[in-house]
Amino acid sequence: MGEQTTNKKRIGIMGGTFNPIHIGHLLLAETAYREYKLDEIWFVPAFDPPHKAGQKIASYQDRAEMTALAIRDIEYFRRSDIETERRGYSYTSETLALLHDKYPEYDFYFIMGADSLLQIEQWHQPERVLKQATVLASGRGHQPLDKLRKQMDYLSEKYDACLHLIHIPEVDISSALIREKIASGHSVRFMVPEAVYHYIGAHRLYADEKGKCCV
Repeated sequence: MGEQTTNKKRIGIMGGTFNPIHIGHLLLAETAYREYKLDEIWFVPAFDPPHKAGQKIASYQDRAEMTALAIRDIEYFRRSDIETERRGYSYTSETLALLHDKYPEYDFYFIMGADSLLQIEQWHQPERVLKQATVLASGRGHQPLDKLRKQMDYLSEKYDACLHLIHIPEVDISSALIREKIASGHSVRFMVPEAVYHYIGAHRLYADEKGKCCV
């Protein structure tokens, strides 16, 4: 699980549906940035997430705008719209390939949650994902730490991959929980950044069928 040792700029990639982005995403990105001395974190909203096929999700425009609002005051956070440059499902392997083509001068560190680490072999072309970036995985969540370390050792040996844990406090927040709370009329204030909270209310996102919204 060796680390990249070049003098290239170190860019963390935080991909996700961000439906909506919440403080758990920001804490994970901030912790990765500081623990692994990254230069920037790029948030990449999924344009057409394959794992959400057939599900009703907020538009890309809304999700991208909420992402921009969430990170606008952090100088080393930026939003990347690279997934709008191609059509079809937004596969991480292809997004990383695009990033390498556009920015050969950078080293990429792909940030993911604990559940994603355990499920990565179910992804589209996992070998390409693991070849194109160092993986930084959350060491928290609903998974035992020894299970995560065992998976990292397995992936490292099978794919000659570089993987590291992000040591992050427990934050039991998910986008699904936020959507559920909004639809049932409960407040999500302090679960999402203030600007995102107001955007959700102004655009009536995630309201129930009667249009009820908590914000």
